[in-house]
Amino acid sequence: MYKIAVLGDRDSIYGFAALGLKIYPVSDIAEASKILKSLADGGYAVIYITEALQEKLTPIIDEYRDKRIPAIIPIPGVTGNTGIGIKNVKRSVEQAVGSDIIFNSKY
Repeated sequence: MYKIAVLGDRDSIYGFAALGLKIYPVSDIAEASKILKSLADGGYAVIYITEALQEKLTPIIDEYRDKRIPAIIPIPGVTGNTGIGIKNVKRSVEQAVGSDIIFNSKY
């Protein structure tokens, strides 16, 4: 059976434990990198990661981008939304369709 994990700073992810998700609070990049690789290779199907942490771990996350499992999904942290989540959706859509269909325009 696949598992779900949440990775990020303690204040941002603590509430997910109440939902029954396994949380991994991290305080430095080296620790976060090690835990992310362990989760990705350890049977986790979904890994939620704070946007701030995702920005710092992009090279590692890119290694798993073309794989079916795990899905590494950014979530806003306590500091707010950085916009990286929508950038990832836009990149995925561009890859799937071959062009940018998400754009800002006024009609």
